[in-house]
Amino acid sequence: MRAGLDPFSFLVISIAGWMNQHQHHVMEYLIEENRVLREQIGNRRMRFTDNQRCCLAARAKKLSRKVLEQVATIVTPATLLAWHRKLIAKKYDGSACRAPGRPRTATEITALVLRFANENRSWGYLRIQGASLMWVTCWRVTRSLIF
Repeated sequence: MRAGLDPFSFLVISIAGWMNQHQHHVMEYLIEENRVLREQIGNRRMRFTDNQRCCLAARAKKLSRKVLEQVATIVTPATLLAWHRKLIAKKYDGSACRAPGRPRTATEITALVLRFANENRSWGYLRIQGASLMWVTCWRVTRSLIF
C-alpha cells in the first residue's frame, strides 16, 4: 500500500477543491448582493409574480428549513414552503380538465338512436331504449325531435 496519491487522484482532488472554493466565493457574492438590494428596498413589501413564486418555492424545497432561515431573508421559510405546498396542490388539482355539467352524448349514439326512430316509426322511446339499453339518451334524443 502506498501512502501517497497518484498524480491523477491529486489532480482530481485539486480541481474539486478549486471548484468548491470558486462556488463558495460566488455564493458569498450573491449573499452580499442580496443584502445590498434589501437595504435599498427598505421596509417596502415585495410583490412577486406567480412565476417568481414558483421558481423560489422549487429552489427553496431543495434546502432544509435551517438553511432557509439563514439564507432566505426576502421571504420567511414558512412562506416559501407554503408556496411549494400550493404549487404541488395546483399540480394535482385536476380542475383544468373538468367541464361543467354532464358530457354531451356522442354523435354516433345520437345517430344510432335517430336511425332506430326513423326505421321504426311506431316505436316510442321506451322500446328504442329497450333495444339499445340507454333510456336517458334515447329519451333526450327523441324528445329533441319532438320539440
